[in-house]
Amino acid sequence: MSIIVQKYGGSSVSDVEKLKKIAHIISVVKQQGHDVVVVVSAMGKNTNQLIEMAQSLSSNPERRELDMLLSTGERITMALLCIALNDLGVKAISLTGSQSGIITNDRYNDASVIEVRPFRVQDELAKGQVVVIGGFQGVSYKRDITTLGRGGSDTTAVALAASLNAERCEIYSDVDGVYTTDPNLIKDAKHLPEISYEQIQEMAEAGAKVLNAQAVQFAKKSKIAIYARSTFESARETIIREMAPTGKQEVIGVVQKNDITRIIFKNKDIHIHLDEFFTFLEEKNIPVKELHYIQHRSIDIENISFVISKINVHNWKEVAKELVIKYKNDISIDETLGAVSLIGEGFSRDNRLIIETISLLNSNKIEFFGLTTTSFRISLLVKKEILHNVVEIMHNYWIK
Repeated sequence: MSIIVQKYGGSSVSDVEKLKKIAHIISVVKQQGHDVVVVVSAMGKNTNQLIEMAQSLSSNPERRELDMLLSTGERITMALLCIALNDLGVKAISLTGSQSGIITNDRYNDASVIEVRPFRVQDELAKGQVVVIGGFQGVSYKRDITTLGRGGSDTTAVALAASLNAERCEIYSDVDGVYTTDPNLIKDAKHLPEISYEQIQEMAEAGAKVLNAQAVQFAKKSKIAIYARSTFESARETIIREMAPTGKQEVIGVVQKNDITRIIFKNKDIHIHLDEFFTFLEEKNIPVKELHYIQHRSIDIENISFVISKINVHNWKEVAKELVIKYKNDISIDETLGAVSLIGEGFSRDNRLIIETISLLNSNKIEFFGLTTTSFRISLLVKKEILHNVVEIMHNYWIK
């Protein structure tokens, strides 16, 4: 019997009536003869409410205790959904991330899945049960509860689909798939019926909220097709899968990210401090992106610049204060910038897209403060207050 893994996001499970509707959707899939594994997020804004409660007690809650607290949100959803399914006559059992065999590292608040041991899930499926699993959570090799960071329920679903050799993984939300840009911000955003793993991964890394980047990595490795769908509207979907290169150089999307901070560390002896500096960032669970290390031998100066995403950084304000105290005038922290990224294919083939993009910015008198490229992405740093305007200009120009 084929296995289908479904994931329902917070907006899809925000109240009891929606849980009842989802239970009916799941019952139909079960009646079609499939084994069904369902991964759920916390209800609505429950996770944010839990964070606010913790911060009302302490300005700097312990990360371990935060994970213990935040993991309860998904447990509420999974238990309620199982109650609804059993009431319909569909046998269902709820399992936590740890009971499902989601093994992570010990990085609290932003853990990575290192292994999935789905033995309990397989046992329950063999009994004919629908298995409902709390997403966003796992257990570290030290047996502590961990959470996977924003969008972590996607990772739970795809990692389970890979380990169970599922037929497919269906990701349900309030949007019917992937668009060329955020349809809530740009009215002319176009729906994409399919997209490659590489492109959606770059989109996710660049700030698109449609799918978690680590989840895509699991899907790509195991060649699991992901179907991004709307929970309550079935008109269309986006299929994320392995796709042969088109041979064309093209832009298929424009993505923005406004929660970034750029850090520049400048000193004539940076190489002496590198181990200490990155050890400090690692202790604070801060991954760096767009890292550049430059030596200016002629003027005896070295500098490092990189970007961090603050969304999963625990107590960023205190971390920033520590950096300034520790490195004083050698460190510069800029929180005024946002990133605009073009997503597509063949960007490293030549410089045409870079030239056109810079020309477009210049013609609109838009200053940019950094530029990075990959084969599937061109990213520019611009002032945060004009971010939406730049996205609109880029989208109007590139998306036909």
